[in-house]
Amino acid sequence: MTESAGTPQPSDARSRKRLGYGEGREALLKAAVRVVGQRGLRHLTYRAVAEEAGVTHGLVVHHFGSRDALIEESLAYAVRLSLSSSLLEPGTGKPEDFVTGLTDMVEDDADVQAYQYELLLEARRRPELLPQVRELYDEYFGASQRELARILPDDASPAFNRLVFAALDGLVLHQLTGIGERADTEAALAELRALLHTLGERPAGNRD
Repeated sequence: MTESAGTPQPSDARSRKRLGYGEGREALLKAAVRVVGQRGLRHLTYRAVAEEAGVTHGLVVHHFGSRDALIEESLAYAVRLSLSSSLLEPGTGKPEDFVTGLTDMVEDDADVQAYQYELLLEARRRPELLPQVRELYDEYFGASQRELARILPDDASPAFNRLVFAALDGLVLHQLTGIGERADTEAALAELRALLHTLGERPAGNRD
C-alpha cells in the first residue's frame, strides 16, 4: 500500500474523472466493497480500488491515506448499506413476511454480503475492527428480536432470536458460496416460517 502517485499507468490514463469530494469518496467506498467481495481482502490496494472506481489511485490516497483507514471506512459504509436493506423487520408480525426477499438480496448484493464475511474473519485478527462488526450484528439482532416479538410474544427470548439469526446467517453464507442453491435457501426459509407460525398459534401461557 505504498504505491507512489508517480507516472500514470495505462489504467489510470483511461479515465481520470473529475469528481466532487463526496461523490468521489462514495465511488471509492463502493469500489472497495466490490474489490473485497469479488477478490478478497488481500487484494484491497489503492490501485485495485482506483481501477474499479475508474479514477486515479492518487485519489484513493487523498481520501483515505492508508489501507487501514480504507478498510475501516469501507466497513462503516457496508454497515450502513446493509442495514438500509435489512429484511429482518417488515413490521407486520406475520411469519410469511419474515425475511421475504432474502434469496434475492444474496444474488443482488453478493459483493456486500461477501465483504461482510471477509471482514468478520479480519476482525478476528484485528480486534480494532470488532466494534463496527459488533455494531452491525447488534443492529441485526435488534431488528430480528423486534420482529420475532411481534410473531411470538411469549417465545422471543434473546437465545431463540440468536438461534434464528444464526440459521439465517448460515443460509446466506451457503447460498453465497454455492454450498446451497437458491431453492435450498427458499425451502429452509419455508420450514422456518412454518415453525414460527406453529409457535405463534399456541395459546398464551402454554409454550412448553
